[in-house]
Amino acid sequence: MLKPKHIPLVLKQVARHRTRSLLTAAGVACAMFLFCLIESMRRGAAEATEVAATDTNLIVYRAERYCPMTSNLPEHYRPRIEGIEGVARAVPMRIVPTNCRTSLDVITFRGVRAEDFRGHLAAELEVLDGSIADWSRRSDAALVGDSLARRRGFRPGDRFDAAGITVYVAGVFRSAEPEHENCAYVHLDFLQRNTGSRKLGVVTQFSVTVSDPRRLTAVGKQIDDLFRYDQEPTSTYPQRAFVARAAMAAVEVIRFTRWLGYGCLAAVLALVGNAIVLSVQDRVRDHAVLQTLGYSTNLIARLIVAEGLVLALAGGAAGTAGAWAAEHWGRFALSAEGQSIAMRMDWSVMLIGLAVSGALGLAAGLVPAWQASRREIAACFRAV
Repeated sequence: MLKPKHIPLVLKQVARHRTRSLLTAAGVACAMFLFCLIESMRRGAAEATEVAATDTNLIVYRAERYCPMTSNLPEHYRPRIEGIEGVARAVPMRIVPTNCRTSLDVITFRGVRAEDFRGHLAAELEVLDGSIADWSRRSDAALVGDSLARRRGFRPGDRFDAAGITVYVAGVFRSAEPEHENCAYVHLDFLQRNTGSRKLGVVTQFSVTVSDPRRLTAVGKQIDDLFRYDQEPTSTYPQRAFVARAAMAAVEVIRFTRWLGYGCLAAVLALVGNAIVLSVQDRVRDHAVLQTLGYSTNLIARLIVAEGLVLALAGGAAGTAGAWAAEHWGRFALSAEGQSIAMRMDWSVMLIGLAVSGALGLAAGLVPAWQASRREIAACFRAV
């Protein structure tokens, strides 16, 4: 370990070649920026698609349908679903996204009955601006998720048009669930009248809550068996499994980007290692002078390793801060077939980014430090 009195010497060596140090730190920042965004995407995908033992939500969809625009179920299925043992409630929804393909900026309308929204969904939301009462009074009103509102600049009192539907923003809400944060809740009958099919009494899906999470799969099978021979058969999935199926292509892309993350780490190692090698080569005689003044070869090696750590941490801090700012202000989410996978950039991701950049900085300095510690004083003075 270095003593505090040696830290100014390390900083002077970093600042000695400002341009090289700045370029190295900038390269590390770019690599860690990408690494942190990839890690936040991976965490968001895991949170949205991995089924937990405590999950109690099912999605009932039209069998052999994928895009919400092609899934049509009669609303009168509701009492039959709620009559199944273990079903606490079933909420019919009409889903209309602006784009069924995978995209970073999709507006998804979710049409629900006002009584269902106030009785069940409102408890999961925190209204930040506007009010649910205003939403209830107007048939064309929409409650917009905070991420969507920030991304598009929506505020209460605004009107906007998407997918051929014009709505009035009655409020902005926050939710822990990504599918809420990136959608706009409207009245079900309004959405039914204003979509291309104009089918009253027809919904896209039923959001079912079961009373016992251990019976999640069994209840889903009972629902599908109940409607197997109806005109509109169903396919029922746990909510997270449904998101994983709908956003399969996006999840695969996110998995592939992990290799890009590994490439970023390799770039950090190469950049810092190259900068330190060049720096050590320029200071061979300086190291000989330090040895003459009483600095041990072990201490000189530690100074070189500390130099790599400073460069890596400086770039890593800038890169992780930039990734946090991009996620915080951009509020990006991968959407597919009306389902959203939000990036999850929290303090743990930033700490991981800093820890990884610091570890790579230390690793990059080991070989140059070892080489410098093995040089004899006479050989250092003879170096050109």
